Amino acid sequence: MSSVSALDEFLIRDTASRDEAASRLRASKLGVLFVADAAGRVRGHLDSAMLGAKAAAGTAGAAMQEGAHAGSVSLTLDGDGRALSLATPADARRVPIAEPTLGGNELKYVTECVTTNWISSQGSFVRRFETEFAALLGVPHALAVSNGTVALHLALAAYGIGPGDEVIVPDLTFAATLNAVIYTGATPVLVDVAPDTWNMDPDAVAAAITPRTKAIMPVHLYGQPTDMAPILALAKRRGLVVVEDAAEAVGAKWNGIACGAIGDCGTFSFFSNKLVTTGEGGMVVFKDDAISARARRLRDHGMNPQRRYWHDEVGFNYRLTNLQAAIGCAQLEQLAGFLESKKRLSAHYNRRFASIPEIECPTILEGFDNSYWVYTIVLDCAALGISRDAFMAKLAAAGIDSRPIFYCMHDMPPYKGFAGNREFPVSAHVSANGLSLPSSTSITQAELDFVADTVARLVASHRSA
Repeated sequence: MSSVSALDEFLIRDTASRDEAASRLRASKLGVLFVADAAGRVRGHLDSAMLGAKAAAGTAGAAMQEGAHAGSVSLTLDGDGRALSLATPADARRVPIAEPTLGGNELKYVTECVTTNWISSQGSFVRRFETEFAALLGVPHALAVSNGTVALHLALAAYGIGPGDEVIVPDLTFAATLNAVIYTGATPVLVDVAPDTWNMDPDAVAAAITPRTKAIMPVHLYGQPTDMAPILALAKRRGLVVVEDAAEAVGAKWNGIACGAIGDCGTFSFFSNKLVTTGEGGMVVFKDDAISARARRLRDHGMNPQRRYWHDEVGFNYRLTNLQAAIGCAQLEQLAGFLESKKRLSAHYNRRFASIPEIECPTILEGFDNSYWVYTIVLDCAALGISRDAFMAKLAAAGIDSRPIFYCMHDMPPYKGFAGNREFPVSAHVSANGLSLPSSTSITQAELDFVADTVARLVASHRSA
């Protein structure tokens, strides 16, 4: 709630010129101003749409609409009509970027773990979670692990990837993709992304292959499938392993095949903001029996499954607990509903932003079934005359949570050396201008309308600059 002394930035005189009003609106954190007379009495409110609709209006007072309420922003007035305080959505509950939906059997299953004393990685929910997840993807093997990062590491280790090897990865991804490669002693090789999917560009992948290349790691960013056909063809021709980073793509499909089940193996994350969550957790899925068996052994300290405490090789402790798997089982029971919610929110955003040229929405491609982990857009910041971060600050002031797209890997100190002499124009553009909007499966229609209205109003206010 803004104090009286802080209200000046939201008030404008009714006699202010049209140009002054337009300039003040562009600078406004909320995209709205309240119009007052010489005595400070509030007469109405004004936004860019009103100013544009009344082209002949020469002053703020002539363009305004009456009332001290502008959508979800309102003034509290004293007995004389002067402003006392300003209430915004930020004063109430924010619209979060993503939060878990725990409305099923989560508590029931966790309680069962506690009452039966099966809380470690040996409980029945772990096996059930693996079995059900494998069936969901249509693969023979699934291994539950402690998080999505170790899922990637375990997958690479199971294939024996290590020092001297190269793994091709996209420049636009979360750092865990590269970190997992580095953990093995192998070298990540960065490539640019395609402008339609924001995922690795197959032509860039082809150009980056060397005699040391052992694997390609496509990332299905934000739930959008990678164009897998040329990558699979490259891998087959050159004898390379395809390890899918599907951390953000539970429920996504490419040509009817579940992401994560397209290549040789796939990995998933169940962090708290993912579509399916176990708080922390992950999964690795395999098609090859022998590789899966080795991964299972490596996950459990490299211990021989038929000879307790006998270790065949150096392994890891990457196991998931029964408590976490219990939550995962309950989440899988609700997955169909979660995906329907994602379809609803993505359709709403797509419809609302389709006619706004300054907003690039996720590309809809035939055979690419995006699961929309978080709905992400790219702004034409140059045309709007505002940076992505400044735009996000205005969303935050309105009570809307958002997130920037990931930084380019080649820009950050630990990963600069993996760029070689390659260029990354697409990832640089998307990273600098992209942001993700609220995408919780529990988001309400009113919240969707509010987010879309606010984004559209902010774009309009800067378009008129």
